[in-house]
Amino acid sequence: MNGRKKVKAISLETFVFLFIFIGGFAWVGSIMGAGLMFKTMMATAHDLLLQTVFLIMAMAVLAGAISGLLSEFGAIALINKIFAPLMKPLYGLPGASITGVIATYLSDNPAIISFAKDDTFTQYFKKYQVPALCNLGTAFGMGLIVTTFMIAQGKQFIAPALIGNLGAIVGSIVSVRLMTMQTKKYYGESKNDPYIVLTSDEEDNDMGEFRLVRDGNLFQRILDALLEGGKNGVEMGMAIIPGVLIVCTLVMMLTFGPSSDGTYTGAAYEGVKLLPYLGQKISFIMEPLFGFKSPEAIAFPVTSLGAVGAAMSLVPEFIKTGVAGPNEIAVFTAMGMCWSGYLSTHIGMMDALDSRPLASKAIISHTIGGLVAGIVAHFVFMLIVH
Repeated sequence: MNGRKKVKAISLETFVFLFIFIGGFAWVGSIMGAGLMFKTMMATAHDLLLQTVFLIMAMAVLAGAISGLLSEFGAIALINKIFAPLMKPLYGLPGASITGVIATYLSDNPAIISFAKDDTFTQYFKKYQVPALCNLGTAFGMGLIVTTFMIAQGKQFIAPALIGNLGAIVGSIVSVRLMTMQTKKYYGESKNDPYIVLTSDEEDNDMGEFRLVRDGNLFQRILDALLEGGKNGVEMGMAIIPGVLIVCTLVMMLTFGPSSDGTYTGAAYEGVKLLPYLGQKISFIMEPLFGFKSPEAIAFPVTSLGAVGAAMSLVPEFIKTGVAGPNEIAVFTAMGMCWSGYLSTHIGMMDALDSRPLASKAIISHTIGGLVAGIVAHFVFMLIVH
């Protein structure tokens, strides 16, 4: 079978897996109650499907349509020419990748997948560069929403929010560079790439100077580009369903706690608050790096691992109680934007990019990138303020 190898039917890993699997469910069930645990699990997955996956699919359809249109009429080729001198030295990616940055900044992480499924977009990439689009897009996912939300908390937070954007950019560079180091080892850098047409300076093909267009008049080309691009978005939306539902349900149940009155009801998004607890334990390391005044502030980056939207809901109360000030807002913006719930989307995005074996590499690279984003935001803020 493709991608599998033959091993002994029953081995040590069988018993280790069963111990962890059954033990994990038993532990969560002992806290929430077995019945309520499964009820919450189903409710969370159902709500994610209706509220998150279909939203992402709708967004992907629109982004795919726009991608098709930009490709058909040469806008991506123009963007590639303009930004190549910037993107290549910073990220090691073609200039066309800036299109995905813009799309994800205006929407969410998976918007870049629609571009990655467009042959007229990926023609500018070497094969090893394509999986890195996952990290690039995630680093800017929901960027506009996070930035405007932070600014809306008060005019004193405008500069910190912008500093946070700078931190996220630095974090994205680190994440993408670390990821391409891994993908180069996995795919190699062969010029005879069988999957994607290479357009590096050393090659003699003319794809950098010419592009393929559809047959028909102007109206037909516009319609075909929109519909074909939208179809790619639908396929992407279907591809991410398993990853989002399985991984995000797990992350949510490990991130959030019981309902507001402290009891478990079986409602969606209840959980055991394991991730915030672990974050509290390592706060003595992270507080000096990020300049947090209060250990409670660690809840924002930890929560943003699973869902930055949920993390943003913590900010008003943090500001009100004095947990967060301008420095924290800069760090929150950088880490929230750079991580933007990547534990919930990375698996599905890598699956959609046909790069599932590299998912763990992408997660590790992006974890480091997000930490760098927060550290840079803190020190840039301190440099400017002092």
